[in-house]
Amino acid sequence: MKRSYLLIIIPVFLLASCGSGGSKEQTGKSAKEMDNEYIVQIMTVDPGHFHAGLVQKKMYDQVSPDVNVYAPEGPDVVQHLNRIKSFNERADDPTKWNEIVYTGNDFFEKMLAGRPGNVVVLSGNNRKKAEYITRSVNAGLNVFADKPMIISPDDFPKLEEAFRTASEKGVLIYDIMTERYEITTIFQKLLSLKEEVFGKLEPGTMEDPAVTKVSVHHFLKLVAGAPNIRPGWFFDVEQQGEGIVDVTTHLVDLVQWECFPEQILSPSDVTVAAAKRWPTIISKDEFKAVTNLEEFPGYLQKDIKDGSIHVFANGEIVYQLKGIWAKVSVEWRYQAPPGAGDTHFSMMHGSKCDLVIRQGADQNFKPTLYAENVRGMSMADFTSALKKAIESLPYEDVVIETAGEGTLKISIPDVYKTTHEDHFGQVTEKFLEYMEAGKLPEWEVPGMITKYYTTTTGLKKAKE
Repeated sequence: MKRSYLLIIIPVFLLASCGSGGSKEQTGKSAKEMDNEYIVQIMTVDPGHFHAGLVQKKMYDQVSPDVNVYAPEGPDVVQHLNRIKSFNERADDPTKWNEIVYTGNDFFEKMLAGRPGNVVVLSGNNRKKAEYITRSVNAGLNVFADKPMIISPDDFPKLEEAFRTASEKGVLIYDIMTERYEITTIFQKLLSLKEEVFGKLEPGTMEDPAVTKVSVHHFLKLVAGAPNIRPGWFFDVEQQGEGIVDVTTHLVDLVQWECFPEQILSPSDVTVAAAKRWPTIISKDEFKAVTNLEEFPGYLQKDIKDGSIHVFANGEIVYQLKGIWAKVSVEWRYQAPPGAGDTHFSMMHGSKCDLVIRQGADQNFKPTLYAENVRGMSMADFTSALKKAIESLPYEDVVIETAGEGTLKISIPDVYKTTHEDHFGQVTEKFLEYMEAGKLPEWEVPGMITKYYTTTTGLKKAKE
């Protein structure tokens, strides 16, 4: 067995339980219960996705600069460490992370045995997530996990059990929902709660849902200014997960977060009516450009047709949530057009207007929010109502512009805009608030359970 490690003396946290939070909330370690100036010390496990690095793009007052990394040897951990190194060495506001690395086939057992930290960060091969989450909470460790936490319907009962165990152990499980921090989505949510402008959310129909969310992603992209080299297994849906259970995690989360804010949801509130899946075809040259691998690995042989791999990265789910019809759809393409990137479309139908986010060429590929007066209100009254609603929000210098017949564009100042990479710092700060409070909001755990029930049930439906 090949393995290597760097051994130094670092503080070890006491992991005594602080009690159960009951069925509606999880409890976690509070600052008073930690024998250290930091309430969090991270243990990064098997970081095969660049999101693991983005959690550390900035420093946090509550988090120790010492981060223990446990991973198998290979390019995944090397790329992760190089990314952290680039953050430490950048000219503008460099970070000061000290990565303490153990590599070996027994990396997970070493982490559980040593437990030099109290938060396990997971962002990598999704096939192993359910096991990592379960074993971590069984050991009394908090889990901060990139989406998706599970990719198979068979893993859903394991996730439910993990949440029950976390409650009993007094630790938190939280997934990284970055899209809640996109400013146009925040405005869409806030304006949908303004009845004088939006009215009430329509129930919609299966053919014309009340809420539609479409996300388009690309395999070849830049991250932190450099080409993102993806591991070969990223193209294996048995390891990464199909698109219908991967990116749709964000979309389903936003449907819940916007339509039923801070409400306790349950899988019994969900009815999946239809779902479908289809492949993205990736040539050998395209695969090499993204992975730096000369050949398709053996685990992708099952997906090769006519010399290319067929990756089921695309999917759509049409479902009802508490009587509201919703459609979520994800599409993966090889590369974005020049000047473009990943895009997001979101439509909410209200009884008075529609709130729509578009991110196409007409928007210079920047997410832009529109209010569409499609219910017959006079434009003067509609504009006045929208202006008053925006003025009641805690944001300044927001401008309303005419953008076609019956449509108003809501221009949000750049000061409120953050990048997708920056969103990881924002969601981490929210998780740290929950760690300090010692619990999650009572609606978060039921929401996560309902979300993963929706995605995995959608996958099962699509394969029928």
